[in-house]
Amino acid sequence: METRIAVLAIIVRDTGSVSALNALLHEYEDCILGRMGIPCRERGVRIISVALDAPANAVSALSGKVGRLEGVTAKTVYAPENKA
Repeated sequence: METRIAVLAIIVRDTGSVSALNALLHEYEDCILGRMGIPCRERGVRIISVALDAPANAVSALSGKVGRLEGVTAKTVYAPENKA
């Protein structure tokens, strides 16, 4: 199956959702190239970026599941497809 490169941007406002978020990321670990988290304590949020190489339906499923967590916002950006 063809894969796409994407970045999932996550903003966590409710730390009560962190364990559920980590469980989802663990579920999709085969798709994850890397991740970076930045605690922005003075604003009360955590910023996480997740680099993915996965089928588009897996990226979309992960993004949707993450975005449904309480106090969590998620948006995905895809790299342009290679034109051969």
